[in-house]
Amino acid sequence: MSGSGCFIGLIFELIKKVFICGLLVIFMDYAVYTTESFDKEVDKLNRDEQEIIEKMFLKIKENPYSSDQLRYRNLREKRIREKRVYFLVYDDLQAVLIVAISGKKEQQATINHIINYFDEYGEYLEKILNEN
Repeated sequence: MSGSGCFIGLIFELIKKVFICGLLVIFMDYAVYTTESFDKEVDKLNRDEQEIIEKMFLKIKENPYSSDQLRYRNLREKRIREKRVYFLVYDDLQAVLIVAISGKKEQQATINHIINYFDEYGEYLEKILNEN
């Protein structure tokens, strides 16, 4: 019996488990990717903001839904000071694509752009996944 306890302990270390309404839900880490345009925008930020974004990636990897939902369930944002980072969650691919960063003034235009290019972003991510 103690041997199975060790095994269960090991499983708890490898994956996160959350009990919701008596059901066991297992959250696996998501792979996080960025677009080239996002990378260029991040390069313009100061080092402090870049470090905050790196830490944010780790949180998104663990649970992309711990962010603000926008118009659609898989369109999300996280705020970094006065800026917002926008990303798309692809549950079927167990991946997140970080697509844009903008200030509050450009927020609606950025969201509209993401929605207009939603299919292209999906194709871009699938291309990246197929190359890996």
